[in-house]
Amino acid sequence: MHNISFWGFTASPYQLKMQALAEAAGVPWRRFPEQCSILQAWGMTWRLRRAQRAQTVQRFPAMERGLDEYPFVPFYTFDDRQFFYDSSGLAYQLEALTPGGKTLLPRQPAQRFICQLIDEAFDEFGLYMVHHTRWVTSAATNCMGDFTSREMRKLLPLGMHRLAARTLPERQVRRCPYLFSVAPAGFDAGVSANITPPARPGFPPTHDILDSAWRRYLASMEGILQHQPYLLGDHFTLADASAYGQLSMNLVDGRAADLLQEIAPITFRWLCMIRDRDHAASHGALSLSEHLGPLLESIAETFIPLMQQNAAAYDAAIKQGQTLFNEEAFDRGEALYEGNLLGQPFRAVVKSFQVPVWRDLCRAWSALESGQREQLQALCPLLTDAQFCADAPGPGP
Repeated sequence: MHNISFWGFTASPYQLKMQALAEAAGVPWRRFPEQCSILQAWGMTWRLRRAQRAQTVQRFPAMERGLDEYPFVPFYTFDDRQFFYDSSGLAYQLEALTPGGKTLLPRQPAQRFICQLIDEAFDEFGLYMVHHTRWVTSAATNCMGDFTSREMRKLLPLGMHRLAARTLPERQVRRCPYLFSVAPAGFDAGVSANITPPARPGFPPTHDILDSAWRRYLASMEGILQHQPYLLGDHFTLADASAYGQLSMNLVDGRAADLLQEIAPITFRWLCMIRDRDHAASHGALSLSEHLGPLLESIAETFIPLMQQNAAAYDAAIKQGQTLFNEEAFDRGEALYEGNLLGQPFRAVVKSFQVPVWRDLCRAWSALESGQREQLQALCPLLTDAQFCADAPGPGP
């Protein structure tokens, strides 16, 4: 088995997730550009940029053409030549490359579906929560600009890391509305204007939605982890890796870390345990316990309706001839739609890369046998055939 080379930064929850996956699979790794020489950092960066220009960076498994987009970070490679992206894809690839090794994906269909559902919920909606918690809740206390600039220093001219430490937070704060975090008019975070989370004309504020959801997800995690070591029982899986990747982002965010330890102490210790690589020794049976119910309910009332509304808006936009989506469309004021989440209105841009995520989940639900779906509905009655219909419109504005 080859070692893994990552190209990314610990500011990314997906980088943290992939490191946890590699450790659970027993596969050695190192992260570029920080954990290497200057020459190695530049060599790896040059090879990655060349692969991006040639469009040879791959996703495992492949996604529908035209719906996906390259991330800024992270990427991974097993041979320092062929690059891949997508953190969940790494789990599937590790399964294929280490037959007979530690499983990261449940074999039993109902367990595998719940693993996929939790993974996607944290990857998509979880990102909104923790990005908001980093740049809004911890606006005055997070040091991610400094951390990331230090990790980039081998690629920066002498002295440029200080400029990067200032400009990186400014960029991430500007992205808050794209990532579902819209401040109310006149919002004061107690910081300078250039890193104050912005409002956006014509967009309802969403801070209350994200604050409430973050606390709700943490309460659900507490309810599970006080009874069992991992989300699906005694063994670390992709579901744990995704929850860890997102929530552990806030371990270094000052005020957010303090809040996390205060309102979810068991989850805080669990995140630190995985950060310290103690999960690598996990073993035991997988199960779907009754304690999963509140987390699945939270997912059913946040992630699922958001995916439904995004998919419906995508279909409507395509019928109107729209071809530009995601952040570029948002910056231009295109492909916008109105929706409702947790009883509150929002306005967002269509994210094309979330459409296949939702379609895959709907197909996975349909592939379950009726008895397996009934088993999951006993855990969470909100998981229904109507919910997992690819044409389901979701709540209206």
